[in-house]
Amino acid sequence: MKRGDYSYKSEEASLNADKRYATLIGSSAVMMWGLLALFTTLAGNLPPFLLMTLSFSIASLVIVTKWIIFRENIFSYFRQPIKVWLLGIYGLFGYHALYFFALQNAPPIDASLIAYLWPLLIVIFSNIFNREKLKWFHFLGTFIAFLGTLILVTRGEAHGFSSEYMAGYLFALSCALIWSSYSVLNRKFGQVPTNAVGCFCIVVAGLSFMTHLSLEETHWPKGLTEWSAIVALGIFPVGIAFFSWDYGTKFGDISVLASFSYFAPLISTIALVVFSENKFSLIIGIACFLITGGALLSAKELLRNSYGTNL
Repeated sequence: MKRGDYSYKSEEASLNADKRYATLIGSSAVMMWGLLALFTTLAGNLPPFLLMTLSFSIASLVIVTKWIIFRENIFSYFRQPIKVWLLGIYGLFGYHALYFFALQNAPPIDASLIAYLWPLLIVIFSNIFNREKLKWFHFLGTFIAFLGTLILVTRGEAHGFSSEYMAGYLFALSCALIWSSYSVLNRKFGQVPTNAVGCFCIVVAGLSFMTHLSLEETHWPKGLTEWSAIVALGIFPVGIAFFSWDYGTKFGDISVLASFSYFAPLISTIALVVFSENKFSLIIGIACFLITGGALLSAKELLRNSYGTNL
C-alpha cells in the first residue's frame, strides 16, 4: 500500500469515528426524550406553558452554572448571527408550543402520530436541503420504524381521523415540519458552539412564561414528587437532550438519528409499563421488533464501518 493511500484511509477512518461518536451523542437525546412522558406524568396536572417555563428555566440554570464554574466567556455564546437565534427559537419554542396546541385541539393519539412524522421528514429534508447521499435502506429503515410507532401509539386498533379536529391536525403537522426542518438546517451551523443552545433555553423560558401569563391560570407543583419530576425534566429531556441533539445533528449521521428517534415512544411506553399499572403486551413486542429492526437497517452502513459486519 502506498503511503498516500494509507494516509487517505487513516483520515477516512478518523472521520468515520468522529461521525459515529457524534451519532452516539445525538442518540442519547432520544433515550432522554423517552422519559419525557413519565416525568411529565409525575409532574402533575400543570398548565403546559408553566411546565415549559419551569423545565426550561432549570435547564438554563444548569448551563449557566456550568459556564460560571468553568469560567467560560458567557457573552460569546450570546453573540450569534440573527439567523442562528431565529433557528434556535423556531425549533425549541415553536415545536413545544404547537405540540401543546395540537393536544388541546385533537385526540392525543392523532396528534402524536402526526407529530411523529418528523423523523421521516428529516430523512427527506436532509436529502433535499443538505444534499446528503442517502440510500434505500435509510428510507426503508425509517419507514419501518414509523410503522412500529404507528402500531405502538394506536395499540394495533383501526383509527380514523375526523374533520372536526382539523386545527389540531394542522398544529401537529406543523410540529413535525418545525422539528425536522430545525434538525436539518442546524447541520449548516456546525461552527456555532453547542453551548449556544443554553442561550436559546433562556429565551424560550421567558417566552413560555409570557405565554403562560397570557393564556393560562397558575397552578404551582405540589409536593416533593412533582418538583423532583420537574427538575428531572429540566436536566434531562429539556436540558442535556437538546445539547446532545444539537451536536448529533451537526456532526453525526442524521438519517440514522432520524430512525433511532422512533425509540423515544418505545422507551416512553416501556417506562410507563415499569413505573405504572400498564402491562407489556404482544402489540408492544411487535412495535419493539419493528422499531429496532428499522433502526438497525437504517444504521447498517454505520455499523458495518464500525464493526466490519455486513448487515
